Amino acid sequence: MSHQPDQERALSDHLTELRRRLMLSAFVVFAFFLIALPSVKYVLAYLQADLVERGLELNAFGVADPLMIYLNLALVIGLVAAGPFLLYQLWAFVAPGLHPNERKATLAYIPIIFILFLVGLAFAYYWLFPLVLDISTDLGQDLGLTQIIGASNYFTFLLQLTIPFGLLFQLPVVTMFLTRIGVVTPYFLSSIRKYAYFALFVVAAFITPPDLTSHLMVSLPLFFLYEISLSISRITYRGVLRREKEALVKEQMDLMKQMNEK
Repeated sequence: MSHQPDQERALSDHLTELRRRLMLSAFVVFAFFLIALPSVKYVLAYLQADLVERGLELNAFGVADPLMIYLNLALVIGLVAAGPFLLYQLWAFVAPGLHPNERKATLAYIPIIFILFLVGLAFAYYWLFPLVLDISTDLGQDLGLTQIIGASNYFTFLLQLTIPFGLLFQLPVVTMFLTRIGVVTPYFLSSIRKYAYFALFVVAAFITPPDLTSHLMVSLPLFFLYEISLSISRITYRGVLRREKEALVKEQMDLMKQMNEK
């Protein structure tokens, strides 16, 4: 019974710490949101460049569409810019429960995660999105349809296409982390390769038009990403085995030293 107050106090401290970090994170996101507001019109002009080259234009069908697009895009920019800070806050919250070497290792993941997210966004925007746009435009012309593109739908579709790839590109770092803590091994990842390929093929089907060429052009980079993750898992696993061997040798040497002292 004497431990009950201590447990309640520890839980209260954790909740207080969590609330403090959430409030700080919200403040930083809001600050980046305000900073991003003046630059939104330039970002919008850049994002519309592909449409202008294709002779297409955006239309606002709702009274509040321009305002909502402006605010939503500023919020997305603010969230992305605040990404490293948000990841650090998450790490700082869980760090007290980690060993010193685990803290150092997990802290190193933050820049890797952020860089991979940006690479995923760039891949989706500069490779996948133009592909989808070309296929949709060509299909509309073949069907004799006049495309009247709504601005709100256009930017919603753009975000729905790019953000998932930013998350999918986290696969190598997630694999590294899971291998490091012993959840997966490279042997396991090799054994499920065909199932993983099928799953990635299905994911590609959901985010590409019903066209075999575009489907393959998205699926193949995802397969390559899986192979990179597998290679990273092999390297990480060798490091895990080496550290375990070193720890075992050290333990045996300490035991022999204790026996000699007796």
